[in-house]
Amino acid sequence: MDIAALIAWVVTALGGFYMLGTWIQRGGIGQQQSGASRLPAPVVFGHFALAAIGLVVWIIYVVADKSALAWTAFGLLLPVALLGFVMLARWIPVYRDRATATATPAAATAQGDGTLPAERHFPLPVVLAHGLLAVVTLVLVLLTALGIGGS
Repeated sequence: MDIAALIAWVVTALGGFYMLGTWIQRGGIGQQQSGASRLPAPVVFGHFALAAIGLVVWIIYVVADKSALAWTAFGLLLPVALLGFVMLARWIPVYRDRATATATPAAATAQGDGTLPAERHFPLPVVLAHGLLAVVTLVLVLLTALGIGGS
């Protein structure tokens, strides 16, 4: 189960890294002053940093098989999940606005002016897959830490 959790975590991280890159490339950091981005940089980078640290701890756990490392990784995943839910809640209105904005002609001209939130460019399938795999990862890590399913 620990390898399944590792695979789920790595695939989840790939989706998250793609969204982070998209957010940075589309000006998410620069949009902090103007308020155009609904995702605060400390939340974005905190989510990323804690998830990356947790993944490293999990890799060490897979190699060393020390239960304290499994629980540490799980403990790191809890704030990662909380920050992820915060970002999801703030992203949903941006996604809904995208659907209504594409119906108006002014939206086409506003595409390049920097006023659109950077997170508007997140593909829905990536967001959904990232979230679902994150839940799977959290559950697999918890089950492994509890000693259910072997390691």
